[in-house]
Amino acid sequence: MRRNLIVSLTVLTLLVTACGGQTTQTPPELVAPTQAVTQPTPVPTLASVATEAVVPTTEVTVPATEASVTGASFANNVMPIFANSCSDCHGVKQTKAGLDLRTYTSLMAGSSNGVVIVAGNSADSFLVQQVTKGKMPKRGLKLTPEQIQIISDWINAGALNN
Repeated sequence: MRRNLIVSLTVLTLLVTACGGQTTQTPPELVAPTQAVTQPTPVPTLASVATEAVVPTTEVTVPATEASVTGASFANNVMPIFANSCSDCHGVKQTKAGLDLRTYTSLMAGSSNGVVIVAGNSADSFLVQQVTKGKMPKRGLKLTPEQIQIISDWINAGALNN
């Protein structure tokens, strides 16, 4: 029995020394996971869309910075602009050119001349072209650059009913 014990200890010693004398493993280095990150598509600025100066107003609206940070919302950012500046001629008293700006559904239906919003592309949206050139609204104060940017941001983000 003593002989078996000596043989076992010898074999164990040989195994330990053959493995470099270490009996514990070091943990592997942590590696940061690789993950694809999608970057947002740059949104055209008002300067890249504007072709004529817009007359500023003193009307208070939601700042463009809030719309840019949180994402422009139709109900919270865009609809109040339409209600204050557009809906008398396009919804409440009349619907000029068949354009009704009182609801998301009627806005997206367009006018008697066709669509006025191209979701994802404010530069090709007839509505943005008209307010940027100062052609709309015809009566009352023109939209401010901040208001036009809010509408453009919302359209460029997909013109969602949010």
